[in-house]
Amino acid sequence: MAKEFTNAKMVVDKDFKVSDIDPRIYGSFIEHLGRAVYGGIFEPEHPEADEHGFRQDVLELVKELQVPIVRYPGGNMVSAYNWEDGVGPKEDRPKRLELAWRTIENNQVGTNEFADWAKKAGTDVMMAVNLGTRGIDAARNLLEYTNHPGGTYYSDLRRKHGYEQPHNIKTWCLGNEMDGPWQIGGKTAEEYGRLAYETAKAMKLVDPSIELVSCGSSSSDMPTFPQWEATTLDHTYEFADYVSLHQYYTNYENDTPNFLARSMEMDHFIKTVISTCDYIKAKKRSKKTINLSFDEWNVWFHSTADDEKMEPWQVAPPQLEDVYTFEDAVLVGSLLHTLLKHSDRVKMACMAQLVNVIAPIMTDNGGKVWKQTIFYPYYYTSVYGRGIALDPVVDSPKYDSKDFTDVPYLDTSVVYNEEKEELVVFATNRHMENTLKVDCDIRSFEGFRVIEHVVLENDDPKAVNTANQTNVAPHNKGESHTEGSILHGILPKMSWNMIRLRK
Repeated sequence: MAKEFTNAKMVVDKDFKVSDIDPRIYGSFIEHLGRAVYGGIFEPEHPEADEHGFRQDVLELVKELQVPIVRYPGGNMVSAYNWEDGVGPKEDRPKRLELAWRTIENNQVGTNEFADWAKKAGTDVMMAVNLGTRGIDAARNLLEYTNHPGGTYYSDLRRKHGYEQPHNIKTWCLGNEMDGPWQIGGKTAEEYGRLAYETAKAMKLVDPSIELVSCGSSSSDMPTFPQWEATTLDHTYEFADYVSLHQYYTNYENDTPNFLARSMEMDHFIKTVISTCDYIKAKKRSKKTINLSFDEWNVWFHSTADDEKMEPWQVAPPQLEDVYTFEDAVLVGSLLHTLLKHSDRVKMACMAQLVNVIAPIMTDNGGKVWKQTIFYPYYYTSVYGRGIALDPVVDSPKYDSKDFTDVPYLDTSVVYNEEKEELVVFATNRHMENTLKVDCDIRSFEGFRVIEHVVLENDDPKAVNTANQTNVAPHNKGESHTEGSILHGILPKMSWNMIRLRK
């Protein structure tokens, strides 16, 4: 059967800039949940474990992704967590009922161990404080423990625990999803706003160099969204540097064209939060702009039914272990486009999570580590999407789906890396049947030629990877090429692509 073609056009120009991309837009997340920590990053009995118990095979894949920042220790778990349980001699650390996920937390990994792991992984830590069961006092003490050089109770306690130098953690989340009725110690917007303001004030007195993330809505589906942002930011605006966004995308209806359009939902969410931040800025006559930390995002729905059957009070049972499909990877590629298109305001983002729990990296206890389908768009965008995000002018045919109208078949983001003299076009073809031929005018990039066209494609939208079989992986046999000042992009049906050009 001959290939069917659909045509699209775009213009990319050096002067059409969105913003410099903050590398932290490619962050991730490790929560004390399921096998993310125990059996994920930390498994002392594993043949690949180093002297601290960290799995080196897992570390290698994290380094491959070039993850710049990792949020820790939660998540819902942080809202009943006592940080003191996770420091000091391991034999003295208590086992606790972990209420968010109804497991037993043995506290063998805590603040210091995670800081050690982050160093090995070449990443920074985004630390969350407990504003559920605790508040100002615990937060300022933890900050003193991690960041103060010495000569005080908590900084000297850190030194006594074997860490002479402070960890200097610079990014802090003021609680997690405090609007959620599932959250231990959940709050109304007024209650949270007051507590977060007072906590932020105390923390910035301890260390004025830190950046703080005010807790936004748990998802754009929350009945209190976006009033929650308006009310809480009215309180926290003076001390907060970012507001958080969380959203997970599902395909329970098994409707692929509708699912692939869900990045439009993310786009709308981001725009609404920006408008709300800027309304509070205007209301306060402020010169300060609050930016966005999209610190939980991913596809999550495959494992939900299994998790409901889990026996409570186990140590590190398998939880939220979504096995990702090819179509999930295509959407993840589009979600990354969306973050880049908003990189003027989205400065940090965290794919949730990193290992085993709704994650690009999976492990077997005592066994292998492998890459899920979603690993690939995350890897290529993180590694090659550094520099300046450009704003392409796109002219694409569109389709309608169950929840979305005017969905462009071509979804794209473009990055110019001046240092490397490299232009990178990331592109998704949402068309289920047709190859997309894209004529892209790159006239301001004279003499640039295609050096690589990576394609992620598969005839089966439901294809998955396992420990023993990689069914979904990219190839670099893409057919895009330049002719004069035109890049002819050839995007196979239902595919995610990266086209790199150099002078």
